[in-house]
Amino acid sequence: MAMEARRSMCLADDADPSEISRSERNAGADEEGVYLMDATYEKDFTVRNSGKSFFLVWKVMQICYQLLGIGKQATQREIFYNILSTSSSYITSQNQVNSAIQDAVAVLLCTRRSLGILASSKGAVVGRLVIKEHGGDTVDCSNLGSSSYPISADMNMKQHFYSDARYILVIEKDAIFQRLVEERFFLKVPCIIMTAKGFPDLASRALLHRLHQEFPSMLIFALVDWNPAGLAIICTYRFGSIRMGLEAPRYVCDVKWLGLRNRDALTYVPATAFTSLTDRDMTQARSLLASKMLQNHKQYKQEILEMLTFGQKAEIEALYAHGYEFLAKFITKKIVRQDFI
Repeated sequence: MAMEARRSMCLADDADPSEISRSERNAGADEEGVYLMDATYEKDFTVRNSGKSFFLVWKVMQICYQLLGIGKQATQREIFYNILSTSSSYITSQNQVNSAIQDAVAVLLCTRRSLGILASSKGAVVGRLVIKEHGGDTVDCSNLGSSSYPISADMNMKQHFYSDARYILVIEKDAIFQRLVEERFFLKVPCIIMTAKGFPDLASRALLHRLHQEFPSMLIFALVDWNPAGLAIICTYRFGSIRMGLEAPRYVCDVKWLGLRNRDALTYVPATAFTSLTDRDMTQARSLLASKMLQNHKQYKQEILEMLTFGQKAEIEALYAHGYEFLAKFITKKIVRQDFI
């Protein structure tokens, strides 16, 4: 089966409803992100707890059927409590429900959005973006003062977007995001600024993907800590994640790594601001080096190798050693010089 055919399986009406394997072994990667190949798997119900996982998949389908019947939506957390209140002997954690949802998506070859499942959101957006809500209200994200616009959990995204920005700036940390909001950075550099406040949730990724579709000429830049977790965040936006299964290619964007990078850290971060890589950091770094998605990205791999060689990491806040105004100047300079990968 050709790669494009594999990627369109979730849209095929006559596709085989076998469950697609979401394992690393069944994953591929290219410039457009990670994707699943055509291997399937079966669950052996003679194995302990397999019956429970089978029940949870059908329970999720039942709840989704009810949601669609009444035109409502629910978050994964709400589905968890729904099952907990009616079938508590089959469930012990949210992760079980999350996995069952992905199993349902894989069996039905559809998206969670089409099943009426909302993505819990923790992200925010601000800057040169006007959002016209489905109900008719209009929000100018440049006039929100010190606040910001919360990213909607509804991935149907019936809003209309308008913008005169040239860039989208994705910020790893809420504290850095708030600093740029306070300085109204988007008035100095025409941009939209968004954050998922750490590792990107699905709703934030969906919004970024929608903005990329609406404004394809806008360059998307990411500002993250100089550590393996920072690169993992960029990779999630850029390539998707295997655990998302067939949905993975739907939320990826061509995100450029603006900073912090090795040269930035060694140039601007004081020696006292570095901290040693932890065992977890090194494990994550080696996992990234071995991942299929980075096999053709030598610059990303080189950054990871330099982190491991140096044995230390740095946070964006270390730039404040040069004054609170330095952050905006640092970002502007890198954009103007096209210093990104």
